[in-house]
Amino acid sequence: MLRVTLRGHGLPTATLGTGETLLFGRSPHHAVPEEDPDDALRVTALALPRCAPHVSRLLGELEIGEEIARLRWHGAGETQVSSLFDAPGGARRVTLVEGMSLLLDEGENALVVMRGRQTARDAYEDLSIIVDVATSTPTPAERTRPEIDEDLDATATAPSPGLVALSREWYVALALAEPWLTGTDDYPRPASNREIYERVLAWHGYAWNLERAQRVDDAIRAISSLAFSAKDDPFRAGAGRAQNVRFAVGRRTAEVRLVTADDLDRVERAAAKRNVPPPTP
Repeated sequence: MLRVTLRGHGLPTATLGTGETLLFGRSPHHAVPEEDPDDALRVTALALPRCAPHVSRLLGELEIGEEIARLRWHGAGETQVSSLFDAPGGARRVTLVEGMSLLLDEGENALVVMRGRQTARDAYEDLSIIVDVATSTPTPAERTRPEIDEDLDATATAPSPGLVALSREWYVALALAEPWLTGTDDYPRPASNREIYERVLAWHGYAWNLERAQRVDDAIRAISSLAFSAKDDPFRAGAGRAQNVRFAVGRRTAEVRLVTADDLDRVERAAAKRNVPPPTP
């Protein structure tokens, strides 16, 4: 028998036992099965407060079996899951995207939905969720099912805050995050201002005067404010060397998918076509 508890800072706590399913997200009640009343009784929907509008209505489906707990990820954005694995040897961290499933380890499993909680208008921070899996011989205590709030936001999921494609900041973000997008991030060195300018010029043919270092710095600050929450933005923290800040911004830019490997492939292909010499007569 398993007992699974979902909790987190500012979140309601839910405890379930073997044979039950927990749906959680911004507004997950629409996913509760209505055709079979018996199935509906075994399913609990938990709305997470203060979710950003770009967070999916249904983020995850937590299914508790006799010996395993399975997390199915339904969110449009990705999440990071970290947990102890074969302790005390260390910890594992995996990234889930829509449609993936993961068997949770016994003990604490930490889920991080990047920029998932709204703190103010156009201000976001990471949403942290703890899923605690434990064996339990006694029957789980009877719990009160949450009532569905008629005013609960059930509108369509909003797009995640991002950069305008093909803009100056978008190209700078590509150049900055390139090591993480190409898998050459064993020990990446953040690109210098000159290297960023040359990469953008090669991709686009026009570089928005990025040969001026201040223009590159301004673009990176704008990217950082979008990638991090206000309290986590390294430029606002005022600590650390510039290169360490640039490293953090480059990695975070790739993690929250402000730019993607597909974006990089697209500009590389476009640049290759533009630079093809004309056929010889």
